[in-house]
Amino acid sequence: MSLAIATDGTTPRQNWLERLGAGHIILAVVLVLYPLVASDFFLTQIGGYSLIFGMMGLSLMLLAGYGGMVSLAQITVAGISAYAIAILGNNNSNILGFGWPWWLAVPFAVLAAALASALIGWISVRTEGIYTIMITLAIATATYYFAQQNYAIFNGHSGYAGIRAPAFWGIGWRDPKPFYYLCLGLAVLSYAAVLYGSRSTFGMTLQAIRDNPRRMRALGYHVTAHKVFAWLLAGVIAGLAGVLLVWFNGRVSPGTIGVDAAIDVLIIAVIGGLRHPIGPFLGAVVVILMQTFAIDIVGAERFNTLIGLVFLVIVFVSPDGILGLWGRIKPHLAQESLRPGS
Repeated sequence: MSLAIATDGTTPRQNWLERLGAGHIILAVVLVLYPLVASDFFLTQIGGYSLIFGMMGLSLMLLAGYGGMVSLAQITVAGISAYAIAILGNNNSNILGFGWPWWLAVPFAVLAAALASALIGWISVRTEGIYTIMITLAIATATYYFAQQNYAIFNGHSGYAGIRAPAFWGIGWRDPKPFYYLCLGLAVLSYAAVLYGSRSTFGMTLQAIRDNPRRMRALGYHVTAHKVFAWLLAGVIAGLAGVLLVWFNGRVSPGTIGVDAAIDVLIIAVIGGLRHPIGPFLGAVVVILMQTFAIDIVGAERFNTLIGLVFLVIVFVSPDGILGLWGRIKPHLAQESLRPGS
């Protein structure tokens, strides 16, 4: 009697836990339980702030990592959303402030950021490399000076103050724990969307355009349209981060969208790693921790020097950032674990 095993040549489908992976599950548990052990300061100034800037870095990672388009205008896009919240909602500056409810102001603010991002993309996608960086830097600089000198819309140097996060369902969403979970929820949603999008038809097409735009154009793909749409999607993420940022600070001014802030977003994305969506969040944690604690050690005058040195060391050791460095170390750790004990 023989035993026959029928195979259809297909691999068994993984359930959703297996697709998530152990790393994502452990990280999710840590982030959800973090408020149980963290003080209010660490919840907002470290946790919430890192998630906000991680989202801005994520929007840059989407453009640079998948599309090959490095942008220095992501803080500008986030700033447009923040200004829109101040103008459409309520503020204490006695300038504009239409009093819209948050559930109406937020979608319009994110839409304004997305359209502005698409416009910036439409202008810059006709260039490549350093020229894209310079064009987006010029746009960011021009927007900063325009906001500083315009009083009819942006209220000049003072900007807008007294902007409050909403309160609904009996919860004040600027309170430490609710605000942290709000930032975490939007960050997870953005991260999941980028991760899913990278594996979609559009995401694979965008990466192919990054690698060889001429071949994709010869195959009949509209290269410019794909790039501009990527800018639109990145603008949605940056716009959400801008809403959280203005609720976090309670104000927005030209200093919020300054060139130094634009460079900070680039540093965050590069330090963490531009080839994976989790990289910008890792880079944000590193930079925010340094800004919070190291500045008291080295002083404000030398802090930029410290940031620059850390940036150079990480890029020199691992061009792919901290995640790239971990990718190099991980195989060696695996080999060590397979060795028999002495």
